[in-house]
Amino acid sequence: MTRQIVSVVGGKDAAGTDTYESTNPARIAEVVARVGLVDAQTFADACRTAKEAQREWAKVPAPVRGRVIASIGRLVEANAEALAHLVTREIGKPYAEALGEVREIVDTCDFFLGEGRRLYGQTVPSEMPDKKLFTFRNPVGVAAVITAGNFPVAVPSWYLVPALLCGNAVVWKPAEYAAASAHAMYQLFAAAGLPDGVLNIVFADGVQTFQGLELALEEGTVHKVGFTGSSEVGRKIGELTGRHLQAACLELGGKNPMVIMPDADLDLAVEGALFSGFGTAGQRCTSLGTVIVHESVHDEFVERFAQAVQNAKIGAPEQDVLAGPLLDQKFADRYEEYLTWIQPHHRVVSGNIGKITDDAPRRDFTGDGGLYYHPVVVDGVKATDQLFLEETFGPIVGVTTFETIDEAIELANLPGYGLSSSIYTTDARHAWKFREGISAGMVSVNNSTSGAEAHLPFGGNGKSGNGSRQSGMWVLDQFTRWQAMNWDHSGHLQKAQMDVADIAPDMNFRL
Repeated sequence: MTRQIVSVVGGKDAAGTDTYESTNPARIAEVVARVGLVDAQTFADACRTAKEAQREWAKVPAPVRGRVIASIGRLVEANAEALAHLVTREIGKPYAEALGEVREIVDTCDFFLGEGRRLYGQTVPSEMPDKKLFTFRNPVGVAAVITAGNFPVAVPSWYLVPALLCGNAVVWKPAEYAAASAHAMYQLFAAAGLPDGVLNIVFADGVQTFQGLELALEEGTVHKVGFTGSSEVGRKIGELTGRHLQAACLELGGKNPMVIMPDADLDLAVEGALFSGFGTAGQRCTSLGTVIVHESVHDEFVERFAQAVQNAKIGAPEQDVLAGPLLDQKFADRYEEYLTWIQPHHRVVSGNIGKITDDAPRRDFTGDGGLYYHPVVVDGVKATDQLFLEETFGPIVGVTTFETIDEAIELANLPGYGLSSSIYTTDARHAWKFREGISAGMVSVNNSTSGAEAHLPFGGNGKSGNGSRQSGMWVLDQFTRWQAMNWDHSGHLQKAQMDVADIAPDMNFRL
């Protein structure tokens, strides 16, 4: 069944000016949803609507807002299988992973439902008598949230749940190619009792979204922008918000390194590299980019890794597979460009490259009708290679070598991204030295580069973000503003730093 989807602003459907067809990447002839795309003015209108609704939502006591978040979690949990199946159908994510993604929404709600009772301020002692100092968290206002489609429901929840809990209104622009999943998630949030206009969902292409955001920022109807997507677009959004003296919450791409020390458990390292390199067909921002393996174990690791990749099951995402298809045709086109970065000095150790077809099958799987690609391991990658330096969003992993841990850390930092990282070692000294030297916002020891938990900060540095963090208590700083208050009940004006008691020491005292 093909869904007909439009934007929802202020609780009412907003007709589109153009139509986008979201297709099933496992069967590209199957249209999952026809999506009405709106223009820049409609995006700006949604921000005005959100601003009006936010005033009343902010007056709702925070513990009551927390109960709404609890209801969202229960609704998602009750609809988990249906939502996961829709995610699998629309973006080709293996069902087990899709179900885990839905579970992450529930985890996020479970964490934040109690934060409604813990939006703590502080009572601070004053330097003067009969004067009290306080701090308070206030909502920022309206948050414009723009998300990618590789995690069409989990990652948006990292923004929507805390933003709503803190008393903000939200205009959410999901990826068009994951519109059905996003719309279903919106319906679950709305069913929890959110007032009209507090959460709005807008479908638009990139150009209209950017223009609409620019209009809204000029009008003063957006006070925080959250963006998950490419580093290239993140720079543009950062520049736009910077012109309006705002700092966007940016979660961008990654070239995530995995260091394999000579003392590593190679079986464990191979398992981690396989999952982080090729789970979700390598289409996570935390997917493994380059394995940096010590030269003494290089040959053994590559042999085991190549064998594991060759044995891994690629196929229909409803089945028990490591990976299904690529997300959408535009990602398949881009991935084929990445394959041209393989150079004569490289050695492909995993078998076929390119699309899985009748002429280039993966054992008995021909990928008929879908965007399925062979997983690729490229050995002999150099630090000057494009394949080493740039993000490759898809099922391709590079391998290079090092001699010392200092060299490994230098190589890991060299591309300039800083999202996730991993080291495999049985020596605690190596683990701690890697943690101290790596620029990534997230570090795993004896675990893959992928896998976030709802109560830890998620986010990157450098090309991977501007240091902002999603999830956990740390995201509250993205969706609240600190307000300081002083209350002088002395009955006369006391001047800070001037009318302060001075207790003089005897500086000439000696034992």
